[in-house]
Amino acid sequence: MEQNILDCVIVGSGPSGFTAAIYAARADLKPELYTGLEPGGQLTTTTEVDNFPGYPAGITGPEMMMDLQKQAERFDTKVHYEMITKVEFSKEVGGIHKLYAGNKEIFARTVIISTGATAKYLGLDDEKKYNGGGVSACATCDGFFYRGKDVVVVGAGDTAAEEATYLAKLVNKVTMLVRKDEFRASKAMIHRVQNTPNIEVKFHHELIGIEGENNLVERAVVIDNQTQEKSTVDVHGIFIAIGHKPNTDIFVGQIDLDENGYIDTEKGSSRTNLPGVFAAGDVQDHIYRQAITAAGSGCMAAMDAEKYLAELH
Repeated sequence: MEQNILDCVIVGSGPSGFTAAIYAARADLKPELYTGLEPGGQLTTTTEVDNFPGYPAGITGPEMMMDLQKQAERFDTKVHYEMITKVEFSKEVGGIHKLYAGNKEIFARTVIISTGATAKYLGLDDEKKYNGGGVSACATCDGFFYRGKDVVVVGAGDTAAEEATYLAKLVNKVTMLVRKDEFRASKAMIHRVQNTPNIEVKFHHELIGIEGENNLVERAVVIDNQTQEKSTVDVHGIFIAIGHKPNTDIFVGQIDLDENGYIDTEKGSSRTNLPGVFAAGDVQDHIYRQAITAAGSGCMAAMDAEKYLAELH
């Protein structure tokens, strides 16, 4: 049986995946996109998106992803609601990459990986209950909604320090909960936290529960892990800032990843260490992690893929 070799397969369906699809489809690469388990990616867990250009009244994350998908499909992108479970990448220029969705084999000349990253949570049931009602993992996305209010930030690393100092400019007060007796953040970030008057740091404190009416956050339940004394902090927002995990498990051993599991791309491009394999969005960007930067890198990946294919002929 003759195998059907596609010009372009896109793995993942957030802003980077769909933008890559729009550009690849318009370049006549006839892309096929595999959504994975979470069609629309992290943005589908965000209620309001107010910082994406072109939506003056704001838009919900799920609506925006539907818009991007419709746009990609308008140019004949084929969308599969399936998950890529395994890959066998070629190391040769012009080689054929093999992907699996369960038992289904897919052959492609170029692959754009846009599987994103997943925010790490503490694993409390209350986090799910109040997600979208005051629990967030992104200060730059959601901080605006807490202007003049009190919030909690959970975490001790650079992410937490950065989120806390960002929020401090918008909110009335930030309470940082740090599990140990010190930060894991860089000296510069610790310095910024210490020099911000409306941040209070509670060392040896952990979040153990969340309370509120109508699934809206009103109180954080915390414990002093030295004395085991429980207390509550009145807040409207709780930001979990304990990092992200890039969704790269299936690429381990196939492609170059950095020490945190993010895909290494060539500076200023979406190229990976393998010919014909490109990466876009949060799976290769642990710094900006915004819908707009993900979309921009999706455009880059499609253009890089198009150029790669043109040079093969």
